[in-house]
Amino acid sequence: MAQYLLIKKIMTELKFMVDNLWILISALLVFIMHLGFSTLEVGLTRQKNTVNVLFKNMFIISIGLITYALVGFNTMYPGEFNNILSIGGPIGFVDATKNLTHEYADYTYYSDFLFQAMFAATGATIVSGAVAERVKLSSFLIFAALLVGLAYPIAGAWKWGGGFLDDMKFYDFAGSSVVHAFGGFAALACAWLLGPRADKYKNNKINALNGHSMPLVAIGVFLLWFGWYGFNGGSVLSADPASVSFVFVTTSLSAACGVLSAMFISWFKNKKPDYTITANGALAGLVGITAGADVVSIWSACAIGLISGIILVFGSDLIEKILKIDDPVGAITVHGICGVWGTVAVGIFSAEHSILIQIAGSLIISVFAFVFSLVVFGVLKKTLGVRINGELEQKGLDILEHGHTAYPDFQTSS
Repeated sequence: MAQYLLIKKIMTELKFMVDNLWILISALLVFIMHLGFSTLEVGLTRQKNTVNVLFKNMFIISIGLITYALVGFNTMYPGEFNNILSIGGPIGFVDATKNLTHEYADYTYYSDFLFQAMFAATGATIVSGAVAERVKLSSFLIFAALLVGLAYPIAGAWKWGGGFLDDMKFYDFAGSSVVHAFGGFAALACAWLLGPRADKYKNNKINALNGHSMPLVAIGVFLLWFGWYGFNGGSVLSADPASVSFVFVTTSLSAACGVLSAMFISWFKNKKPDYTITANGALAGLVGITAGADVVSIWSACAIGLISGIILVFGSDLIEKILKIDDPVGAITVHGICGVWGTVAVGIFSAEHSILIQIAGSLIISVFAFVFSLVVFGVLKKTLGVRINGELEQKGLDILEHGHTAYPDFQTSS
C-alpha cells in the first residue's frame, strides 16, 4: 500500500512537471508570434515606416505584460464575480503551498499568468497593422495600453473567466472571438476613425501602396504559423498526447487549406497569383480553426480553412473597395471576419454546440471591442489627435518621428 501511494505521488508530480513545462513552452511559442506580427507588418508596409512599426510592436508586448500583471490577469480570472465585471488587482499575492503546486491546476499560477499574458497583447498588435503608416504614435500607445489592460481582460472574463458567455455555453477554445475578432473589430473602429493613407484613394481610383519586403512577409507568416502550435496546443492546458496532437493536426490542416483556397480564388479572380493574399490565407485558416480546434473533426478543420480563405479574398474586397477602409495588412478581414466565422463554425461542425449561441457570443465580443475602441480612439482624436500631419506621412515616420531609418544604406524615395 505504501509503495502504491509513493508511486502515485511520483506519477502525479511527474505529470505536473510535464504539463507545466508544456504551458511554459507554449507561452514562449506565443511570444515568438509577436516577432511574426512585427515582420509581417514591416513587410506589408513601406520601408520609410519600418522603425515605427517595430517600435509599436515592442511597446505592445511590454505594456501588455505590465498591465496584465497589474490588473488584467485578476480581472480576467476573478474567481467569484457578477459574471460581467470585476476589476482585479496585481499578481503576486499567491499561496505557495497551493498555487505553485498541482493543487492549483496542472501548472503553476505563474505559468498560467505568463501564458495568458502572451495572448493579451495580441489584440493591440492586430490594431497596429490596420492603422500603420499614419497613426500618431503617442495616441496609439495610450490606446494600446487601455485596450490590453482593460478591455481585453473584461471581454476575456465573460468567457474564460467564468462569466455570462461561459454560462450560455458559448465555446471558444483558444480565441477566434475572444482574441482575434476582438482585435479585428477594434482595428475596424480605429481604421475607420483614422481614415485612409494619403494616396490610397486618389483620383477616384484605389491605389496599391505595396509593402516593401515579401521575404519579411514570408518570415512573419511562418513564425506566426509556428507560434500558433503554442497558441492552440497550449490551450489544451496540459501535455495530454492525444489532445495536443489532435489540435496540432486540425490547426495545420486548416492553415494549409486556407492557403490553397485563398491562392486559387484570388488567382482566378485577379488572373495572377498574389503572394500577399496567399500568405494571409494561412493566417485566415489559423484564425478560423482557433475556436474549435479541439472539437471539430479533421475534415471539418479542412472545410473551415477552405471557407476562411474564401472569406479572406471577398472580405478584403468588402473592406477596401466598398467600405473604403484602408487596412495595410488585411487585419480586419483575417482576424475580425474570419474570427467570427471560426466561432460560428463550431456551431456548424460540432453537434455539441449551438450555432445561435456561437453567433450571439461572437457578436457580443466583437461589438464590445468595436464600441470600446470607437469611444476611446474617438476621445483621443478629439483631444490629442490620432493622425500624423501630411509632411510626416509623405516623408515617413522613421526619420521625422524616430530620428533614424531601418535601412540607412538603402534609401529610396518611398
